[in-house]
Amino acid sequence: MKIAQVAPLYESVPPRFYGGTERVVSYLTEELVKAGHEVTLFASGDSVTRARLVASCRQALRLDERITDPLAYHFIHLEQVFELASRFDIIHFHTDYLHLPLARRTTTAHVTTLHGRLDIPDLVPLFQRFGGLPFVSISLAQRQPLSWINWQGTVYHGLPVELYQASDGAGDYLAFLGRISPEKRVDRAIEIAKTAGMKLRIAAKIDRADRKYVDKRIRPLLDDPDVECIGEINDQGKQEFLGDARALLFPIDWPEPFGLVLIEAMACGTPVIAYPHGSVPELVVEGQTGFVVDTVDAAAAAVEKARHFDRARCRKIFEERFTAPRMARDYLEVYERLISQRQVKERQKSEKPRVSRPGALLTGEARLGK
Repeated sequence: MKIAQVAPLYESVPPRFYGGTERVVSYLTEELVKAGHEVTLFASGDSVTRARLVASCRQALRLDERITDPLAYHFIHLEQVFELASRFDIIHFHTDYLHLPLARRTTTAHVTTLHGRLDIPDLVPLFQRFGGLPFVSISLAQRQPLSWINWQGTVYHGLPVELYQASDGAGDYLAFLGRISPEKRVDRAIEIAKTAGMKLRIAAKIDRADRKYVDKRIRPLLDDPDVECIGEINDQGKQEFLGDARALLFPIDWPEPFGLVLIEAMACGTPVIAYPHGSVPELVVEGQTGFVVDTVDAAAAAVEKARHFDRARCRKIFEERFTAPRMARDYLEVYERLISQRQVKERQKSEKPRVSRPGALLTGEARLGK
């Protein structure tokens, strides 16, 4: 199968540090190549892949300080995709909604995975116009605000099986991994750790949009000697960071569409202690891959339960539910169905008989001398 994967340009594929969507695109792309498919990856020029790479910018836009208008490069990006569209059996978009007007007009089969939150009122009129196009959700919870659009399925993210290994949690600290922002609630994670009497280590990205929030609300909390902020880390750093932690704290305050860090922790055998928003109840098996809580005190109690957690069973559940090979198989089922539907439409169009308009026939007769 000839497959195009279209990633955002904000991070490389895979990202050097933080970047959930681009990381998933990388895992999927490499798994499809491994399975023998002919894959073209449209991504930033510093991406690393065994697929054919088509780049519209030199490096990830977030890391290029010269970039002031990232949308300009995304439109170049999409132009490249649609120039080559006829070469593919299917195009898989991960670029939010930027491509939708063009996707509606292509004759190549395509699908869009929506990676973000969908409970934003401004999205309703957008998807009223484009909701008939084929989409994939990354959790059942994610699709609820737009339950009426043309969902082709839900495909949970997956990680390469060998990327992480189960560890023993010997570091005796709690971990927070991701992004420091109001909805991720690192302040709540600090409160949980203090209540549980545990050290907290924070490995996190700070976006420009969140710097004022961090300076005002979070930096004063980092003066505590039991709170350590180590900045962004890569995949190699995650194995030790997550594997040595007693538990991962995920005290979110928003409708998380998926939460890649949850399955990264599970792959390390590390339990997650998470608030029940968004995808969390779907992903976390109570007592087996973690604990779902709704108060600081309940979270602190779960920290104590994590002391006797079966990390081998947690890893086994990860292998059953959240691997990259499973993710690729799920997407291939979607691809095959959409390609088949497109072929049927094209065949019906070519077989449809032409019907002459009566007015045109009369005009022709008139030209014969009537």
